[in-house]
Amino acid sequence: MARKSWGLRSASGRAGCLAAVACSATAALSLSAPPALAAGAGQTSARVARLGAASASATVSLALPLKADESGLERFAGVVSTPGSPEYGQYESIAALSKRFGASAADRTRVLGYLKRSGATGVKIDVTGLFADATMKVAAAQRLFGTALGDFHSARAGRFMAPDSSVEIPAELRSAVTGVLGLDTQPLFGTGQTQPTTNAAWPHVAAAPAERAGTVSTDDESGYLQRTGTAAGCPAAVAQTGFTPNQYLTAYNFTPLQTSGLEGQGERVALIEIDGFRYSDLRSFAKCFGLATPAINGYGVGLKKPLPPGGESTLDLEVLDAAAPKLKAVDVYESRPSAVDVLHSLTAPLTNTGSKPDVISASLGSCEPATLETIGNSGLKAVEGSLALAAASGISVLASSGDDGSSACLTPDGKPLPGLAVSYPASSPFVTAVGGTNIALNPANQIASQEVWNDSPLVVAAGGGGISTLFDRPSYQKGFVVPNHRSVPDVSMLADVAPGYEIYCTAKGDCLSGGNTNPWTQVGGTSAASPLLAGGLALVDQALRRSGRQDVGLANPLLYQVAQSPAAANVISDVVSNDNDLGASIDGKPSGCCTAVPGYDDASGLGSINLAGLALVAGTLVPKVVHVGVSVPTQRHAVTAEHVLARVSCSGRCLMGAYAHIQIGRSRKLITRESTIYLLRNGGRKTIKIPLDSKTLGKLHAALARRERVTAIVYGAILDPSGNIEAQTSGLRLKLSS
Repeated sequence: MARKSWGLRSASGRAGCLAAVACSATAALSLSAPPALAAGAGQTSARVARLGAASASATVSLALPLKADESGLERFAGVVSTPGSPEYGQYESIAALSKRFGASAADRTRVLGYLKRSGATGVKIDVTGLFADATMKVAAAQRLFGTALGDFHSARAGRFMAPDSSVEIPAELRSAVTGVLGLDTQPLFGTGQTQPTTNAAWPHVAAAPAERAGTVSTDDESGYLQRTGTAAGCPAAVAQTGFTPNQYLTAYNFTPLQTSGLEGQGERVALIEIDGFRYSDLRSFAKCFGLATPAINGYGVGLKKPLPPGGESTLDLEVLDAAAPKLKAVDVYESRPSAVDVLHSLTAPLTNTGSKPDVISASLGSCEPATLETIGNSGLKAVEGSLALAAASGISVLASSGDDGSSACLTPDGKPLPGLAVSYPASSPFVTAVGGTNIALNPANQIASQEVWNDSPLVVAAGGGGISTLFDRPSYQKGFVVPNHRSVPDVSMLADVAPGYEIYCTAKGDCLSGGNTNPWTQVGGTSAASPLLAGGLALVDQALRRSGRQDVGLANPLLYQVAQSPAAANVISDVVSNDNDLGASIDGKPSGCCTAVPGYDDASGLGSINLAGLALVAGTLVPKVVHVGVSVPTQRHAVTAEHVLARVSCSGRCLMGAYAHIQIGRSRKLITRESTIYLLRNGGRKTIKIPLDSKTLGKLHAALARRERVTAIVYGAILDPSGNIEAQTSGLRLKLSS
């Protein structure tokens, strides 16, 4: 599966993307009966039509999960993410985790060889060590996996390919491979985004403006007509009814962080998307509200060209820009909504060398029964390994909890089905699930009141939440959740479309249509709440780095510990009004879940987050980065040896390395060379090599032949698992010779 860089233009006008590089796989398909015939939870075979046999010359992109130590990886991710654990904050790099927990070298070699001999191309093991990727013709895939592939059509999925019968893993691979994903191309994931069809106020809102001026109604219908608080921005945006950035940033206390200079500098956020965007829309939004715009890097996962602009990516980017306008970069991973492509996207940020994110936000999901039906137990286990890998390397992963209340499974035409279900990947224990509320603001834009988002009965939409059927209760929810099952959401933020978020969007269909020609529109959904909190966590990480501390990583253990501490009132605002039960609007029978109550509940989680408060408390709980030192051994012939030596020391456990700036003569143009990153589990010191590549060596030999002075300035550094420098030494000068 290829990850292609689109070469989108960044805020600085540069091409803000990498060259095309390989992408990892992320999941495996069930080996059971063909999911095409089930077509997701509630989608009966009567609604799926077989059109005929798939073309033998068509191509399928496959992901095969390898047998790995997922259990060990998940345990490690838990201990390094938990405040109070001796290993808290001791994250490791993707490469180290892959070697420690990924498939064995023998299994990797065997799988690669077999797939190549079977006619597959693009065969590789991803950087995580959890998957093998391969591309095959349909004819070869049918022979290899013992099934015929057919073309199908359903109202919701459109045309797709899927197996006609159960899939069989070849005997030669069964000791190393647990499944295969990619034989079924039907869409699995949808977004968590809701918006009105026009810029006009929703017709169902009948409350008098005075009634909603300082409070939110306790009726089920949480949407309201009049925007409360004090909006600011360009006249075209303020003339509309949605909340403007100054309002929601003040409401959730981003403002003290931003006014202190914390706007995301040095941080990188990745967005997982299934539609595209126009950079010009983001630029118009930023100009209206006086925001900077970070570099935007677009990556296509399994795509040859960017996806058409849509409301989802536009919403995510603009809300994220409001929260953290000076991020080092925003990496947008676009894919089709099939299981193989989206699950590739979830892992792609982990394997993008030089561009590891600090935070990942995924504004999409599929109900747990449909997910399990499509990717099977082995696939689910493998995907969880990828999410645990992110946590173990110190990356925060967030996902929207969905817009279908406690009834997350959908009919083929996209309507909620009766019955309780939650959305995946939000339900993963290694993901922070972000649910939905609506808020009323006072004139200073502080929250006067808030309630769970539920626009039923007139609009069947509400913040997702409930009890997982796939995952046991994680340790961080003990004492908060009674059932021995994972509960979502973890926290909640603004999601209601009325009044919603004000965005600038020119995407046809989603935002502009025959009935609406104004690009300023109001959009809601938990997919807005997720990137808002993702931007907030980037600011918290930046604050932690300023004070010499580690990143937050998986936020859930920290959030739940804070919730039961004396600091809770300064970080978490409880939501105690309304529910997310859509049952009465679906089939006339309440589903029985979920109602907001004091403390944790399955409608709003712990509540909403005060970001400045979280940054302050995190600064007392998250461990410090250790001290680093460097010395330079005597090196008479560094150029001949083709490396520079540095002796780097750490005062405790660290990921460490060294780099050198090399100057030829009086030139101001420096050559930078870096070492490999090493893990010192107990601190101490290590002598390491900073290699000199052939191009650099050529320049150095030529300069020395001309009797020019060649100098290296050597630095020791402590790095986070993404390769970002957390602490470094002063430089030591070394004269280089042949």
